Amino acid sequence: MLELVDLDRTVSKAEYDRRMPRLQTRLFDLERAVSDAGIAVAIVFEGWAAAGKAGAIRTMTARLDPRAATVVPILPPRTLETQYPWLHRFWLRIPAHGQMVIFDTSWYRRVLTERIEKEVSKRGAEEAYQDIVDFEETLAADGMVIVKFWLHVSRKEQAKRFRRLLKDPLTAWQVSDEDRRQHHKYAVYLGAVEELLARTDAATAPWVIVEATDRRHARLKIMETTVVTLETALERAGVSVPQADGAQAEELSDA
Repeated sequence: MLELVDLDRTVSKAEYDRRMPRLQTRLFDLERAVSDAGIAVAIVFEGWAAAGKAGAIRTMTARLDPRAATVVPILPPRTLETQYPWLHRFWLRIPAHGQMVIFDTSWYRRVLTERIEKEVSKRGAEEAYQDIVDFEETLAADGMVIVKFWLHVSRKEQAKRFRRLLKDPLTAWQVSDEDRRQHHKYAVYLGAVEELLARTDAATAPWVIVEATDRRHARLKIMETTVVTLETALERAGVSVPQADGAQAEELSDA
């Protein structure tokens, strides 16, 4: 699957500067609409280290109302969290009705990093897959909108970004030991990602592969996908979709 992804896709700065502000304004309008309609939204960001997840999230949230949208960064489980069933900490962070939660990595850590670094057994990882499918099906059955992004870059591009970050003392901290291990085991992770995408893609919780070599292309694709997803959710709920202004309508027709 991933070997067929065209990682050379680019967007010019002029085009990006023209399209992005309109998408951000449109997303703000839709955030208000889904909040008023009581629709819960979970947006999951996964991808390679240095693929641009943080930057994409900053772009997405730049104009959102923080009262209705929250970013949840996921770190390795803490001591207390390990004493509960592994999905417990994610149940505590799911969005309430009318809220949007953006996950900076997620429960998929269980079947990627923890699995490959042998922090969980093969049996535990296999059981986690079923747990994840059941978890997302339960959320969707309750009316939650779920969209999952995998930001994809090549091993060569990841190495290039690591070198750039490590040159500056102010950004070197962003390359962790875990990131280095992921890069060293890129081929192993690649196989695990392929399995993850195949086993957990669903109509109610779809994966969107984002070609992330060019950050402008990646951010536009993420924003366009999110806008269309929320518009569709409002239509299915029988809720009036806010009308896009002329510039927004033109932008969305171009997407």
